Amino acid sequence: MGTFDEEGNYTPREVVADDLGMSFADAIDGTIVEVEDGQLVHGTVVKIDKDEVLLDIGYKSEGVIPARELSIRNDVDPAEIVSLGEQVEALVLTKEDKEGRLVLSKKRAQYERAWGTIEEKKERDEVVSGPVIEVVKGGLIVDIGLRGFLPASLVELRRVRDLQPYVGQVVQAKIIELDKNRNNVVLSRRAYLEETQKETRDQFLTNLKIGEVREGVVSSVVSFGAFVDLGGMDGLIHVSELSWKHVDHPGSVVQVGDPVKVQVLDVDFSRERISLSLKATQQDPWQEFAESHQVGQLVYGRVTKLVQFGAFVQVGDGIEGLVHISEMSAHHVDSPEQVVTPGEELWVKIIDLELGRRRISLSIKQAAEGGELAEEYRQHFEVDEHGNWTAGNPDEVEAAWAEYAESAEAPAAEAPAEPAEPAAE
Repeated sequence: MGTFDEEGNYTPREVVADDLGMSFADAIDGTIVEVEDGQLVHGTVVKIDKDEVLLDIGYKSEGVIPARELSIRNDVDPAEIVSLGEQVEALVLTKEDKEGRLVLSKKRAQYERAWGTIEEKKERDEVVSGPVIEVVKGGLIVDIGLRGFLPASLVELRRVRDLQPYVGQVVQAKIIELDKNRNNVVLSRRAYLEETQKETRDQFLTNLKIGEVREGVVSSVVSFGAFVDLGGMDGLIHVSELSWKHVDHPGSVVQVGDPVKVQVLDVDFSRERISLSLKATQQDPWQEFAESHQVGQLVYGRVTKLVQFGAFVQVGDGIEGLVHISEMSAHHVDSPEQVVTPGEELWVKIIDLELGRRRISLSIKQAAEGGELAEEYRQHFEVDEHGNWTAGNPDEVEAAWAEYAESAEAPAAEAPAEPAEPAAE
C-alpha cells in the first residue's frame, strides 16, 4: 500500500520489483477451485433459463445445473426453485461432459445432506415433516429433503380413497423403512397419529361403557360391516349386528354419512377396538311378534322357500316359520311341491313359538280346521267373542276379504293365490 503524509495526502507505493513470485497465468490458475466428481460445492446463481441454471463456483467455467437436477419434484420451473444471486449447494456429477461443461446437481446435494438427517431421525424414532408433492400408485410422495413414500393405507387411521386433496399439505410422519442402497424411504402418518392420539384414545375407551347407547356417523362401509365415528374413535358394527333381518351386504342397511344410534357391545383395550350393534337399539321383530301372538292363533303368510322336509312361510316382517311336511295336509304328502309353491299366500296356525331359539312351527293342516285369528286380522273378519272366525253374511265376508287383499303385501312378480278360508268352529 501507499503512504499518507502529515497533511493527509496519499502517495501510492512505487513498484520497484516483481514480488508475485510466479507468472501471471499461474497466479490466475491458483485462484481456480479444484473439483472432482461427487464433490459437494457452493456457488452463486448467475443465470436462470427454462431448462438449466448456471452456477459460479469459482471454477474456470460456470457449472450447469439441468432443470431435472434442481429438485426432487418433477417438471419444475427453475425460476420457482432458485433466484439470481442465491447461494446454492450442489454435487458435481461430471467435471467435464462431452461438451466440456461442468455438470452439477442441486437435488443430489440436497439428497446427500437429507440422508444423514433422515438416518439420525430414524435412529431416534423422531418425526419428519414435509409437503405432499405428488400422488402416485398406491400412495403419496412427501418432500422430506428426498422423496419419501407414504402408502395410502398409512395416510390416516383408516384407509383413504381420494388422495388428491393431500397434495400441497404439510404432513408429519414416522419413518418405518429406510434403505439408502435402494433409495427407499417409507413413511407412516398413521403411526404418528396413533402415537399422538394414544392418550386421547385411552381416555375415550375408559369412558366407554358396555351396554350404553351412543350416537355416531357411519364413516366406512365394508363387506363385513360398517365403521361408525363415535366422536373420538371408530367402532365396528359387524354385519350380524346391523339388522334383525338377514343382510346380504351392509350397504343395503347404511351408507357413509348416515347418523346412527348404536349400543356398545364390547371394548377391547389391548387392541383398541370397539364392537357396536345397530339392531340392539331397534325393536326386535321376534320379541314384538311373540308379544302379540300366541300358540293356536291363525296368521296369514307367504311361502318363501321349499325344502325337503317342509316349507318356510313368512308371517311377519323378518319373521319366518316352518311348516313341517307332516303339517301340510290331512293326507300323506311325499313332497312340499304337492301342496304349496313359492310366493303362494295362505293361512297357517302357530303350533309352537320359541323366542329364545327364534323358531316358529306352523301348520297348514290345522289352519284348515279353523281357530282364533291373530289380533291384526280381526278387523277384517267376523269373529266371535273368543276371536274365532265365523261364517257371517257371505257378502260381508267377501267384502272383508277384498279389504284385506288391498292392504296385504303381495309379491310383485305374481298374483297371490286365493287363500284358504278357515272353517268356523
